[in-house]
Amino acid sequence: MKTLILNGSPRINGDTSSLIKKFTEKKIDKYKIVDAYRCNISACIDCRNCWKNSGCSINDEMQDIYKYIQECDNILIASPLYFSELTGKLLDVGSRLQTYFCARFFRNEKPIAKSKKGAVILVGGGDGHIDKAYSTACTLLHHMNCSDIHEVVYSHNTNTRPAINDKNTLMGLNSIYDFFMNNE
Repeated sequence: MKTLILNGSPRINGDTSSLIKKFTEKKIDKYKIVDAYRCNISACIDCRNCWKNSGCSINDEMQDIYKYIQECDNILIASPLYFSELTGKLLDVGSRLQTYFCARFFRNEKPIAKSKKGAVILVGGGDGHIDKAYSTACTLLHHMNCSDIHEVVYSHNTNTRPAINDKNTLMGLNSIYDFFMNNE
């Protein structure tokens, strides 16, 4: 099983990163982490090349991510909440999925043959509004051909309690792991 993990956190040792680390300590065969704040992936520039051509005209690290998306079985999006939304850098990476949207709606192609499972982990210390971020994450997962998406795992009040100490969140990580590893 191959898993792609999109990390939207700017903090190397923050709550989101600690949950990703805990998740990857489980027996996951192969995984690739895309660190949105440290990767060399530009945002979509709406050049419209993908309206008529497959792929993306921007030649950066996203080219490798496109290949991994084709191969992987599972995709996990993990992000802190910024104003009840995924982080900006994660949205930059997500904007590059425009090529998949264009393949379906302009070129009438199926850009990703292999169906995948998806999951979302959100952390926040603020107002607790996760609906917008979860909806955005699910949209990104659908564009990467995730046909089955686990319920959101969320840790709230991270300003006063680290996510890694949130028992419900840790149970949620276990549930995502079981969901990803179940081949049915």
